[in-house]
Amino acid sequence: MRFVHIIVALMAVSAASGCSSGAERAQKRAYEAQEAVAKERLRLVDQYQDCVDEAGAHRERRRGCETYLRSADALN
Repeated sequence: MRFVHIIVALMAVSAASGCSSGAERAQKRAYEAQEAVAKERLRLVDQYQDCVDEAGAHRERRRGCETYLRSADALN
């Protein structure tokens, strides 16, 4: 009977550790996704800044640059 209790306890511990590693993997994937979004946001802001620099004083060209900025804001 004691042997059965030990086996059940070992199974419970292994099941609990399996769940935590799944949660850790999910957390890691979430962090990686957040990192990818942050990098994309920075890339869009850089494109916006380059576009504004190239547009200079040309008002219509600057207006076209706003799409980069709106796209970056949409990722927030």
